[in-house]
Amino acid sequence: MLTIRKSQDRGHADHGWLRSDHSFSFAGYYDPQHMGWGNLRVINEDRVAPGTGFARHGHRDMEIISYVLSGMLAHQDSMGNGTEIPPGDVQRMSAGSGVMHSEFNHAKDAVTHFLQIWIEPNQRGIAPGYEQRTFPEADKRGRLRLVASPDGADGSVHLHADASLRAGLFDGAESATLPLDPARKAYVHLIRGTLRVNGQQLEAGDAAKLADESSLTLTDGRDAEVLVFDLAA
Repeated sequence: MLTIRKSQDRGHADHGWLRSDHSFSFAGYYDPQHMGWGNLRVINEDRVAPGTGFARHGHRDMEIISYVLSGMLAHQDSMGNGTEIPPGDVQRMSAGSGVMHSEFNHAKDAVTHFLQIWIEPNQRGIAPGYEQRTFPEADKRGRLRLVASPDGADGSVHLHADASLRAGLFDGAESATLPLDPARKAYVHLIRGTLRVNGQQLEAGDAAKLADESSLTLTDGRDAEVLVFDLAA
């Protein structure tokens, strides 16, 4: 079963300094039909205005991934990390027993556009942790590059969750097929461009929820950047 969620059907918030599209219920957006998919809880597409950002705040018991699309995201946390996250990097923060952090766009004239992703952990109360890796475009061109996994396989960031994340870039004749376990769930989020997912057309911001499927095939991309999640049911 494949179900498409159109970009325009997401929740939307405009705070002036922040414009955000919510794939699942978050903050002031509540939709009981879209509370998450498997153990994937949040995908927020955030656009942060120049010179603004998220002031210091706390999280617990969540695996948080930041995937920057354009601009730069400055991160500081109570573990002592102070980094900048450029496009091409994947950041993983395990909130665990509790962590404080802030995220800012220090640019004077450029919006920071990024995805904030939350995945429910498979163990609560762990020590907070941080990891950041670079994945060049060449590694994602015409294939699904593993960028996050439970065991940190193939240089991916390490998730304390029964989930994995792949990223790919597809254009023209480039395609990819990924075997799926029908007992699990999969989720495809198209960041930009157009792409066919098991024959179904997706536009930028659209998503496909998959259950009871044995394979995923991506074809007919046009300047497409995509994320594919393998998730506990």
